Amino acid sequence: MRRLLARAVGAASRASGRGGGTTLPGRLLLRLDRRAIAKLGARLEGGTTLISATNGKTTTAGMLAALLAAEGRVPVHNRAGSNMTWGIATALLEQRGSEGLFEVDEAWLPQVAAQLDPGLIVLGNLFRDQLDRYGETEVLAEEWAKVVAARGGRSRFVLNADDPLVADLGRGDDGGPREGVVCFGIDDAAQALPELQHASDARHCRRCGHPYAYERAFVGHLGHYSCPSCGARRPEPDVLATRIELHGMDGSSVTVRTPAGELQVELPLPGLYNVYNALAAIAAALELGVAAEKVGPALASLRGAFGRVETVEIGAKRASILLIKNPAGTNEVLRTLRLEAGEAGLDLWIGLNDRIADGRDVSWIWDADFELLAGAVRRVVCAGPRAPEMALRLKYAGWPQEAIAVEPEIEASLDRAVDAAPERLFALPTYTALLELHKVLSSRGLTQEFWR
Repeated sequence: MRRLLARAVGAASRASGRGGGTTLPGRLLLRLDRRAIAKLGARLEGGTTLISATNGKTTTAGMLAALLAAEGRVPVHNRAGSNMTWGIATALLEQRGSEGLFEVDEAWLPQVAAQLDPGLIVLGNLFRDQLDRYGETEVLAEEWAKVVAARGGRSRFVLNADDPLVADLGRGDDGGPREGVVCFGIDDAAQALPELQHASDARHCRRCGHPYAYERAFVGHLGHYSCPSCGARRPEPDVLATRIELHGMDGSSVTVRTPAGELQVELPLPGLYNVYNALAAIAAALELGVAAEKVGPALASLRGAFGRVETVEIGAKRASILLIKNPAGTNEVLRTLRLEAGEAGLDLWIGLNDRIADGRDVSWIWDADFELLAGAVRRVVCAGPRAPEMALRLKYAGWPQEAIAVEPEIEASLDRAVDAAPERLFALPTYTALLELHKVLSSRGLTQEFWR
């Protein structure tokens, strides 16, 4: 009866078009039965995989779902990205399948792992994000370490070798590598940054506190590192990108070395950050028994996840949507857009919200390197309640003041930006600005509501 009631609430919510389809059923079910996730998860005879990261968990989960689908496996999956307990409860309540695949909010991972008894846990990265909610990255790393310790012998782990905070979780009590751990990483020096970014988060050894020495850095603090004091260093990855060619918004070509042999992957999603997402998904897929020869074709057919490199036709123009939410992720979006800047310059729409799901503190925009696009922008419209702060940040980044417009209201600002763009607009929203943007687009019949 409780499940029927929760399903009915979800159906009514979706039919109303007012949102909440990915959360309300789960919220109600958990209020009626706080053990609902554990009870429903116990029915997943094929086991459960959890994916968590600051950046990229939605895309990684989508990639892994596509790889499983290549084997004819359709997991129960919170595909819309609602990744706290209520979103996971909704997915369990409303979808059918014999195995689970859930992306999980970083702070909720301990609780979800305790309830779902996952066979595989994929940990992608930890970046500074929503400090008012999460605290520093080291706090989350300690909570994740407890999960790894508690799951010893019961779960396997896929860890990012290039993130020192994550990779160190694969160290056993004796200091050696923990059993049941697979690592992934990048080994193409041509993609390294000229220097460690000033917004890098994990600069100090988690074991002794000494600053890391970096041989190369790829995304924020992700790279090849070692500790001159205690000798801790990046573990050798099992799944490794040995050659990468970035093609701007068109994606990348990647050679991947795996225990099952070398793979050639044409990835249709842009940026080095999506290469990391793909490596995590490949490593997890191989652990879950996906045939290596099916990896390339499955990833080549990907479409961007909700708001993650999603392109929408608006009349005769195109709007490509790239979520931004913290310095590291934003920098990768900016690096990708720099490859797209022609002589005419880019047309941008940036939506900066400060609601709870975004983080009330928006000071992170001062750590993102908007200077990367100075001189490459034709026009930008700043939207959302913190649009004036965004405009100020861009002014100090060297963007021409006459190219910057402020229009806080989401729909009006979008129309203004689309009207001004000759052909293509790049929309960079924070999370709740993305939800508002999608609501506008779906109301016009240009895209589906994300829970459908």
